[in-house]
Amino acid sequence: MDSILSNIKIAVPEQIFVKDPESSALGKRIVENSILLIDDIGFDSFTFKKLGNIIGSNESSIYRYFESKHKLLLYLSSWYWAWVEYQLVIETHNLSPNTKLEKAIEIVTRAIKEDSNFSHINEVVLNKIMVNENSKSFLTKEVDQENKDGYFVIYKRIVHRLRDMIIAIQPNYKFPSSLASTIIEGSLHQHFLKAHFKSITDCGNNTTPTEFMKNLVLNTLKA
Repeated sequence: MDSILSNIKIAVPEQIFVKDPESSALGKRIVENSILLIDDIGFDSFTFKKLGNIIGSNESSIYRYFESKHKLLLYLSSWYWAWVEYQLVIETHNLSPNTKLEKAIEIVTRAIKEDSNFSHINEVVLNKIMVNENSKSFLTKEVDQENKDGYFVIYKRIVHRLRDMIIAIQPNYKFPSSLASTIIEGSLHQHFLKAHFKSITDCGNNTTPTEFMKNLVLNTLKA
């Protein structure tokens, strides 16, 4: 899988950015350091001015790539889900329906390891941002228009892939899309609870969100 991924460019919807950050060294520095800064101070406190100070560049140069910090968060979210999708496609190829769904749940819920194929992006830290900040990319007044404009196409594509795997196992199940989206959002929430509200989750040192989600989904489909 590593050799295949090394030749892959993660594709993010072009309408999210002004200039593709992958097209220049500065763009890659913007992405790399924005991940580290958001993780350090949180998205609410993050500004392009603070980022510019870190990368030694004018704030205006960052606006040449992203028109707002919201668009930057959308970029990071889309990049993350596209990266997960590549793993999903490659690692579930040619598996039986039941094994495919179990593997897919594992991929979208597991603890993240850094991927050396993308040296300017720390996937482990980006995953922490997804757990803590991802909902801020769509809990906005503009979400319907942004959805119409295709900003969330990659995220929805992963949900649809999981939905189709659920239908392949249990065609008569009434709520495949709801269950698929619950796998994605529920796992992020359990990772958040595991880190911050340990008393209201059973996930911890001995039980992972992956184990919980597999148990929930597979028992639901048996019923």
